[in-house]
Amino acid sequence: MFNFFLIWLFRNYPMKSFLFKFLPVLAVASLSSCSSLYIPNVPNTPMLSTQGEFSGGAHASIGGNLSLNGAYAASDHFGIIGSASYLNSDGSSKDFKQKLGEIGGGYFNTFGPDDNRIIEVYAGYGGGKTDRTYLHYNNDVLTSKEHQETTYSKTFFQVNYSSRKSNDLRLFGKVFPINYGTAIRISHVNMKTFMINGIGQPREGNLFVEPIFFTRMRFSDRFQLQYTSSGNFGLNSRKFISAGNSLFTIGAVVNIGGKIK
Repeated sequence: MFNFFLIWLFRNYPMKSFLFKFLPVLAVASLSSCSSLYIPNVPNTPMLSTQGEFSGGAHASIGGNLSLNGAYAASDHFGIIGSASYLNSDGSSKDFKQKLGEIGGGYFNTFGPDDNRIIEVYAGYGGGKTDRTYLHYNNDVLTSKEHQETTYSKTFFQVNYSSRKSNDLRLFGKVFPINYGTAIRISHVNMKTFMINGIGQPREGNLFVEPIFFTRMRFSDRFQLQYTSSGNFGLNSRKFISAGNSLFTIGAVVNIGGKIK
């Protein structure tokens, strides 16, 4: 898994070396492949364990994709989740803006010898809006532009597996507990409206399979730093709602409550 590689990377390379050698590679990867009008948000992986627990997180990518996640355990095995994301990327030849919101609910449970493994199954509904403008120049003079605007609905189903069994990571002379998780999300995105330069266009939809891997570095019982990587694979060939948009984000997660410390 990618997260085990990340743990090995931090153990074998100083932080300064990592930033200068590997961060540019991640930046290129996160900025590449933006041909779709749908860019995935950071999936909600709250790691709920008992009634009354709250989880909140904020995640950001180098490409400007900001995601906010929240979850609440309404009972010992039922959780409510919600997410919102915003992307604003202005370039010399293309401007891209997206807003996306989701809400859902589902089942969670702990298991294992020490009850430190968590399984979560969620389903939900959401919607979003994307504005994309292509700018065409001739000798630095703007000659034309194409404005694409779409609204879409989204339904999703996901299964999360995570562990609070920690591995120790020594960094800057201190030891930080590391835990990890993975998830698989299936998302159906369907255009509700689609306009190019104010003229209605045929609408598209696609079914996406999105594998997710995340690693958390614990600073305290409540506060953790999270790195998330995910893929995006479309089951249909589409021109505007297409696949290939991977996510690489860094974020902070807060869990309040929970029976596992």
